[in-house]
Amino acid sequence: MDQLIKILNYADGQAVSGRDLHDFLGVKTPYTQWMDRMIEYGFTENVDFAVINKNVNDESAFGNVRKITDHALTLDMAKEIAMIQRTDKGKQARQYFIQVQKSYQQQVSLPQTPDEKIHLLLENSDQVNRQVKQIDTRVTKLEDDQPIAPGEYSYISTRVKRAVNSYIGIHHLVLNQKQRAMLYKDINRGINEVTGIKTRTQLRKKDFDVADEFITNWVPSTATLQILKRLSGVSEGQTELV
Repeated sequence: MDQLIKILNYADGQAVSGRDLHDFLGVKTPYTQWMDRMIEYGFTENVDFAVINKNVNDESAFGNVRKITDHALTLDMAKEIAMIQRTDKGKQARQYFIQVQKSYQQQVSLPQTPDEKIHLLLENSDQVNRQVKQIDTRVTKLEDDQPIAPGEYSYISTRVKRAVNSYIGIHHLVLNQKQRAMLYKDINRGINEVTGIKTRTQLRKKDFDVADEFITNWVPSTATLQILKRLSGVSEGQTELV
């Protein structure tokens, strides 16, 4: 970027000479009088500007030195002064100061020391890891919420049938269709309760292992067994329901 006006760099920021700004803007009013008028717009000494007294060679006085007053202006103050002028030069100066500030802020934000660079790398690495973890979590959740595949659905149905028949066979029960239906109702109700669903068709991939484990350990509830006993009457010679 071309340096239209010299920028003064300090430890706590950047500034511009009031006299350099005065010259660039082409103001006809003498500098001291003009600057006093600019300060009256509400600028504060040692906040927006600092007074600088310096010695300069007076060529018209055969090399004699004379003192002049200058001002170090913050770029924010310089921008406002440029805008106040309402001239093309003023607009040009203001745009220039805006670009200088942007370049300075970008430079300051970059890591300078090896420690700062390492810290930035670690910070970026942590951020990437967090983002990857969040994506993995979302993907896992999406996968878990997918309906079980037709093959898995058939597997659960077959396991339910085998569990009911196994229980009947182990206990040598003689049941009619209505009594068998009660056992199916019992095991299906249990599957729904442990997986938090209302119907088998709502089973999701995350529910598959839970449902499978429940079927493996299933026994009819006490209420179901009592109802079956009442319906069957447990006649002489018939194995009691347990």
